[in-house]
Amino acid sequence: MSESLQHPSAANERPAGPTLTFRRAQITDVDAIVALVESAYRGEASRAGWTTEADLLDGQRTDPEEVRALVSSEATRIVLAERAGELVGSVMLVRSEHAVHLGMFAVRPTQQTQGTGRALLAEAERIVHGERLGERVEMTVIVQRTELIAWYERRGYRVTGERQPFPYGQPRFGLPRRADLEFCVLEKRIARQ
Repeated sequence: MSESLQHPSAANERPAGPTLTFRRAQITDVDAIVALVESAYRGEASRAGWTTEADLLDGQRTDPEEVRALVSSEATRIVLAERAGELVGSVMLVRSEHAVHLGMFAVRPTQQTQGTGRALLAEAERIVHGERLGERVEMTVIVQRTELIAWYERRGYRVTGERQPFPYGQPRFGLPRRADLEFCVLEKRIARQ
């Protein structure tokens, strides 16, 4: 993956300002990734964006130990999006036998609705396709996040009907504010050349 690969903003979203650049995360990025992910998913800072888990979960979304392990893993790649040298997005790709799992997708709340998420998702799919990592990308999204699920569906992902339980009783994954949380599985086929 090129350290300075550029991706244009989507035509039907507002211009993204200075060009986004993408690169693979390094150990030195761990603290910045944790701060970004926490700001996008939890707490008051996340409310500056169009989608948040703040009404569903309190507590942490990730921590430095988890992110450090992910960055160090051979099976995982975290791709960072930067604009003018500032970290504005991240996405994790985990290759498995059956699919590439996409997770920890985060865009700085103040950068949401500017094409950043769309460009970052397209870059993740380009990597999966270009490096022949798999034919299918899958992800899990909390069922109650209907607006986020709809956003992924507009980008070609489909709800598979499969559900996975939320890890209640494990504060490392957050403190649920309701008792009916679960994940739905989404997937997208990535064309092979």
